[in-house]
Amino acid sequence: MAFSERALRYLGSTRNIVGSCLALLGLVAHFLGLAGAYWPVVVVALYGAGALLTPPDRVRLTISHAEVETRALREDLDGLLRRIDGRFPDDVRAAVHGLAEVIGGVLARAEQLTASPDQLHVVSQTIRRYLPASLEAYANLPRRYALTRRAGRERSAHEELLEQLALLDAQMGKVAEAIHRGDEQALRDQGRFLRDRFGGSGLDLS
Repeated sequence: MAFSERALRYLGSTRNIVGSCLALLGLVAHFLGLAGAYWPVVVVALYGAGALLTPPDRVRLTISHAEVETRALREDLDGLLRRIDGRFPDDVRAAVHGLAEVIGGVLARAEQLTASPDQLHVVSQTIRRYLPASLEAYANLPRRYALTRRAGRERSAHEELLEQLALLDAQMGKVAEAIHRGDEQALRDQGRFLRDRFGGSGLDLS
């Protein structure tokens, strides 16, 4: 491994962070007049103590099944986004990218998402079936035809696509809300545990 890579990895390590925090306390002590004339030695000593006493970061080589599944979905979504560039009107691209942002937030919670097969199915189908099908049907129409309302129809093909994208966005919003509710419940459970263990809490979610 190159020296620069090792250096960058160390800069982001827990040891460096803890050592830097302690060194910063040494600087604060110097500015307050508490460290004396040997304050540089104090700062270096505090950094060294923090870096040496902090356990090294754990090496994680395994990838969970949840991460494997959501990573594949993320790659499919990114590939779809690349294919729509330049092929659709600005408002369609904006709607798709907005939807993709919501989906990306859901995919970032891999463990929570894969813990609910129903929600995972909805996300997977949206990325691999529903969204591509809507976009393909629109892309196969002549642009003028897609933008023109036909007799007896309430919406043009363009308006219909935007409506479908809005429906998908709403559904993904429900999935995201369900995941956030699960996170909130976990926070509530932790709060109850802490209150039972240690007494009152300043963060009361009940």
